[in-house]
Amino acid sequence: MGGRGRGDPSPPGVRPAYGRAGEGRAQHASGRLTVRERIGLLADPGSFAEIGSLTGFAEHDGDGRLAALLPANFVAGTARIDGRKVVLGADDFTGRGGSGDAAIHAKQVYSEEYARDMRLPVVRLLDGASGGGSVKMATEAGFTYLPVNPAWDAVVDNMSLVPVVAACLGPTVGLGAARLVMSHLSVMVEGIGQLFTAGPPVVRGGTGEDLTKEELGGAAIHRGNGAIERFVPTEEAAFDVVRRFLSYLPGSVFELPPVRPGTDPADRRADDLLTAVPRDPRAPYRIDPILDAVFDAGSVFRYAEYGGATVTALARLDGRPVGVIAADPFKGATMSVEGAQAITRLVDLCETFHLPVVSLTDQAGMTIGSSAERRATIRHGARAIAAVYQARVPQAELILRRVYGVGGAGIVNRHRPGRSWAWPSGDWGSLPVQGGVEAAFRAHLRSAEDPERELERLRAQLAAITSPFRTAERFGVQDLIDPRDSRALLCDWVRDAYRLLPELAGRPSFGTRP
Repeated sequence: MGGRGRGDPSPPGVRPAYGRAGEGRAQHASGRLTVRERIGLLADPGSFAEIGSLTGFAEHDGDGRLAALLPANFVAGTARIDGRKVVLGADDFTGRGGSGDAAIHAKQVYSEEYARDMRLPVVRLLDGASGGGSVKMATEAGFTYLPVNPAWDAVVDNMSLVPVVAACLGPTVGLGAARLVMSHLSVMVEGIGQLFTAGPPVVRGGTGEDLTKEELGGAAIHRGNGAIERFVPTEEAAFDVVRRFLSYLPGSVFELPPVRPGTDPADRRADDLLTAVPRDPRAPYRIDPILDAVFDAGSVFRYAEYGGATVTALARLDGRPVGVIAADPFKGATMSVEGAQAITRLVDLCETFHLPVVSLTDQAGMTIGSSAERRATIRHGARAIAAVYQARVPQAELILRRVYGVGGAGIVNRHRPGRSWAWPSGDWGSLPVQGGVEAAFRAHLRSAEDPERELERLRAQLAAITSPFRTAERFGVQDLIDPRDSRALLCDWVRDAYRLLPELAGRPSFGTRP
């Protein structure tokens, strides 16, 4: 009954699909691994325990004996990833491109329900339609049906219960596309992964657009639109992203984030932080060296790549996972639509799985201009701020430079007594004061004997008023610190924050959405 498909060079110990002749040749010709190779590379060696290994479309002879078996195009089971148990579901594209006429939906439904009931993380390896419908199904059945997304009640519920990760490892269409974005982290392999609601033939018939799969749904299409968090060059790199992401999260919302033994001294001081932010307020700087200096060495994991100037990440402080919001001044410092989406996603993830949030603030407010207004930037920004305010997890802030306007005011919930420190480079207000001198004193400057000289005098006066030390004197900011002390202060804070997390264990205060 079993048999190694011809041309399927599955690694030793990886169980091949039953009798799918040539599956390895066809899949490899497209630059993709087979379903069994993928499982073998992602899961810990020997840990995959398949569920429903005999599920398929059987043919029996006249005596009732099995003559042939076409396996269902969805492989499911439990596995361990870095020692942690997960439910792993993988599409087998070689069975009708993963479409419904080669699927047995009960298997997919069961895997999602089992993950929900046993509180195990879900990992989806997507390649094809994930059991979605096809014209052939209707032709063979002789009727059409009212669509119901298989296991969707469990799929939706799992977003508020267990970590869900999905990897786009081929053309992912229809139901597969929906299952990809119904996750806390979606990963796309450039060049071989594509995401679209309907494939090129359907699009050609519906809209007249004649597009390749890559033109319709490749990395260039989705890199900045918020559908995909991470883009990687190879399937192996995708599996590494999956492993790293899961390492920051608990197995379910009923557990706490996994704490690792601290290997990076909590009191480590980086002298480079003294000059990390330039004295010239208009000069940009790189955020990555600051992240590396503040958080545990090698622990910064970039989250949503589409955020533009807004940086979101997971990291560790003294071995404890936290969520991170920051800005990359080389790309800008205002909150765009995409930046707001990234913040919302990151904060909702942290609230769901009880990770404290740390903001390294250099926030110059919402993106302005006619394009920003056409895109309703303020609504997306307000939604991100609402996510910050709804989050119950502890929040801390390290102010690096700017805090302006609505965007700066809402980057953390300042109505809570969260811990906050500012560097001497801090600059804040409802708007940049120095940039508003000409507008605020227009009439005065017009009447001055020497407008240029008077303008310089006003600027000097405002420079003294806007000194961060003036704000600290009025307790407008809690503390001004030596930047080199940032890591030690945050590591001390995170230990206190983790003492509060057991009170938050359980489902989030709201249902988590994609």
